[in-house]
Amino acid sequence: MELRQLQYAIQIAVERNFSRAAEKLHIAQPSLSQQLSKLEKEIGVLLFQRSTNSVELTHAGSLFVEKSQKILDMVEQLKKEMEDISQMKKGRLVVGSMPITGSTILPFVVPVFRTAYPDIEISLVEETSANLETLTNNGQTDISLLSLPLREDSLVYETLLEEEFVLAVPPSHPLAASAAPVRIEQLANDAFIALKKGQGFRKLTLDLCQKAGITPNIVFESSNMETVQSLVAAGMGIAFVPYLISRRNLSELSPIYLPLEGRPTRTLVIAYKKGRYISKAAEAFISTMKEVMSSIV
Repeated sequence: MELRQLQYAIQIAVERNFSRAAEKLHIAQPSLSQQLSKLEKEIGVLLFQRSTNSVELTHAGSLFVEKSQKILDMVEQLKKEMEDISQMKKGRLVVGSMPITGSTILPFVVPVFRTAYPDIEISLVEETSANLETLTNNGQTDISLLSLPLREDSLVYETLLEEEFVLAVPPSHPLAASAAPVRIEQLANDAFIALKKGQGFRKLTLDLCQKAGITPNIVFESSNMETVQSLVAAGMGIAFVPYLISRRNLSELSPIYLPLEGRPTRTLVIAYKKGRYISKAAEAFISTMKEVMSSIV
């Protein structure tokens, strides 16, 4: 049994199709089929039920794929540990980030890290918070920038910062000229603009409103916070916005940012899988991030 055969079986299970799996693996389909048949003959069980239109995992196949993924993950971790032991100065770091966090934090952190560690390759993965937790749990990111609470019990985290929420309103809004903190109860009749479902900041928005006893009237949704702010500035509604976003200059057409009563915050964290080996590159990135954020917040 070879490691590449484990990878082949995993890819077939993901694609449920030999042609697509072969394409992703960059090998010919007949070679893939031969390797799978060889593997099944060696272990003495059928891993996939093949038919004209589908490829389905058998019970043995499901178990095999699950264990294979763990083995390949352990092999990858072993490689990283060996790189550190040999004190290699090169490496690769996969950093996951929510779209909002990526646009407000990483532009400050990555240049500083690259200057200090020019031979470490950084690969950035931008996803919704729910998808990021899954990717981190599966070992597809080394570390991820997330906000509490986390759904995955298998993830541990280090706190990065407490970030305040502010209210973005159009310049024509009745509250725009007010300097006093806004009570969320005052916003019961306003039209809200929010991020789409699956993004952590949307849930935080709904939670804030629920605690205040109101149900937000969401009239527009977007996957991009820049779009949310542009819609607010154009008078289409109001939105809760992270403080770091409010500090950025978007364009001449910008919302008015107001503090909220009670100064609500979200907790941004650096998360990784419990028990997973954290490379020196990841430790250095975490340290750099904490250092940079402490100087700008």
